[in-house]
Amino acid sequence: YGDLIAAPPEKVAELVDGSLYLSPRPSLRHANSASVLGSVLNAAFHRGSGGPGGWWILNEPELHLGVDVMVPDIAGWRRERLPELPDIVGIDLAPDWLCEVLSPSTERFDRLQKLPCYARAGVAHLWLVDPKNRRLEVYSRFDEQWILLETHTGGAVVAAPPFDAVAFDLAALWG
Repeated sequence: YGDLIAAPPEKVAELVDGSLYLSPRPSLRHANSASVLGSVLNAAFHRGSGGPGGWWILNEPELHLGVDVMVPDIAGWRRERLPELPDIVGIDLAPDWLCEVLSPSTERFDRLQKLPCYARAGVAHLWLVDPKNRRLEVYSRFDEQWILLETHTGGAVVAAPPFDAVAFDLAALWG
């Protein structure tokens, strides 16, 4: 963990399967997709404005999942599992849902290293957002494996688990 703390501030540092990984900060297209999706989910599911509420939706939380320390782009916890948001840096309670926004420089790492760790930790739902190809992949965990449920592209109107109570326009994520 000391190596993670000592990482350069212009890098995203993560510990996965005992190895330190340093990734470049996201591009503006990547940041836009994460910001827009986070704002849509925050309104309906975090604040309950136009949606059911009942969630904590956080941008780039530090997850302490066993020996792994990872930083997804967005993560969400049902308030029934996390009634109050603790005043800490890293949380050891696996989120109920998370999203990774794919970049050419990190897609392989996200898919091959991080996704298996998220499944082992018990994350129930996972979304992969690909701004370059304008695609959303929606997964659910079965045992410790991810099952692809849906793929949405372009400007589709999406209502996907676990946030299927509210539809949103996927085109908004592409800028």
